[in-house]
Amino acid sequence: MQRKFNKSSKFDKAREPQRAPRARKIEVKEPEALLAFLIARLDGQSKSSVKSLLSNRQISVNEEVTKQFDQALQPGDVVSVSFERGKMEFKHPLLRIVWEDDYLMLVEKRSGLLSVATDREKERTAINILSQYVIKNNAQNRIFILHRLDKDTSGLLMFAKDRMTQNNMQNNWNDVITQRTYLAVVEGTPEKETDVISNFLQQNAGMKMYVAENGTEAVTRYNVVRGNGRYTLVELNLETGRKNQIRAHMESIGHPIAGDPKYGANTNPAGRLMLHARNLSFIHPVSGEELKFVSSIPPVFNAVVKKTV
Repeated sequence: MQRKFNKSSKFDKAREPQRAPRARKIEVKEPEALLAFLIARLDGQSKSSVKSLLSNRQISVNEEVTKQFDQALQPGDVVSVSFERGKMEFKHPLLRIVWEDDYLMLVEKRSGLLSVATDREKERTAINILSQYVIKNNAQNRIFILHRLDKDTSGLLMFAKDRMTQNNMQNNWNDVITQRTYLAVVEGTPEKETDVISNFLQQNAGMKMYVAENGTEAVTRYNVVRGNGRYTLVELNLETGRKNQIRAHMESIGHPIAGDPKYGANTNPAGRLMLHARNLSFIHPVSGEELKFVSSIPPVFNAVVKKTV
């Protein structure tokens, strides 16, 4: 269900978006190597300064950034020269940047990576990896957590780029988040094709969430996608965002998530917790636009469910 959101009443006054980088576009008229093309058309630029533009990711060919000085150009190609230093490339085996602007960053996290630091692990976390990346582009840049995924949960995770955006998003979380959908492979077959799990959760001394009358209300909607008798792929929509909510709820109905022994699983067919944050939709804090993102289903989820019993 989509929520209506009045940006002006919920958020602090929106800041003006940053101006787009100044750039010059030049159409290619005849075949030529990129470096020679740039030197000939950028009056006053030395060969070394042109190479610097390339190394700083300030040159694009047909809207694709390139650092290859000998790239062959063809008539009709469009070369763009930005006069502001481009961002460094981000490459990491456990993280992928899906989308970002001046205020927010959305990433896809793989299973096995912490969202934030713990007493035992400080460096190998999503927030630390992304912080190092944004600081390399500008020493003043920062990353701020908006929500978390468990270490062994994969999928979409969002961060703010400044404290104001973080505070505004977190203080109005239930209004700005219009959809959070997860996929899970659970053991067995739920008795109902679709249902709402509504109860109260509390944390015990072992840091495990369990159903308790004096806990905090937690509501999860689920729909069965398909199954093979032993395992079932289910889609889950959060109406509340309690710690380990999905894991505790699936255990409470007798169908724990595969690969989750802490919450009652007896099997581990994929060598990981089979929970994935698939959909995330939200109202942008500045534009007021609803943005929707979908992450691909991990191939191993389909593989486990398709196996015959």
